[in-house]
Amino acid sequence: MNFLLEAFYSAFRLIIGFDTDVGQVLWTSLEVSTLATLFASLIGVPLGLLIALNRLRGRQALLLLLNTSMALPTVVVGLFFYALLSRRGPLGDLGLLFTPQGITLGLFALALPLVVNLSLAAIQGMDVRLFLTCKLLGANPVQQAWMILKEARFAVMAAIVMAFGRVISEVGIAMMLGGNIKGFTRTMTTAIALETSKGDFEFGLVLGMVLLTVAFAVNALLFLLQKENR
Repeated sequence: MNFLLEAFYSAFRLIIGFDTDVGQVLWTSLEVSTLATLFASLIGVPLGLLIALNRLRGRQALLLLLNTSMALPTVVVGLFFYALLSRRGPLGDLGLLFTPQGITLGLFALALPLVVNLSLAAIQGMDVRLFLTCKLLGANPVQQAWMILKEARFAVMAAIVMAFGRVISEVGIAMMLGGNIKGFTRTMTTAIALETSKGDFEFGLVLGMVLLTVAFAVNALLFLLQKENR
């Protein structure tokens, strides 16, 4: 019990003192996670909308692929992109391996299926009368898509928040594609794994507390937005 109390006390002192290492790790985590979620949202939400509103050829196969990709272990995703970005890989000349950009690419691939599937489910769960109303009003496909997306915006926002929560707490991809380089590619999750294995439990605890705080803040913001618009 004394060990835990001392660890929490040390962690609290590091947070209050605005430790430089903590700030650097936090910034890297927020940067790669935000960019990955942003790109996944820009592509995933329209793709989910497209699948929901159209009976595309091969639709069932596409849905099966998306559902399967959500269940892929993150280390498999990391291994695949490591092969792509390594010096002998097809994208090796880009020099993205062991960089924040490389981590962002891997996290984007992790978040995209989640955003697509949850956006698709949100749109398919809407009242069918909305779709009929859009058609009766003479809206063109773009106008229909915009109206439907506007009605489903909170469910879509929840999908984006869930995607952000998944990528910011991911460790396998960040470790394999970033290399856990201090001051450059070290994220909160990789730093927690490293520092705890080295016996620096206090620093790992600090990062764990910060990670939980970030996740709580993002979900609290979504909750407030939904509450104000009910």
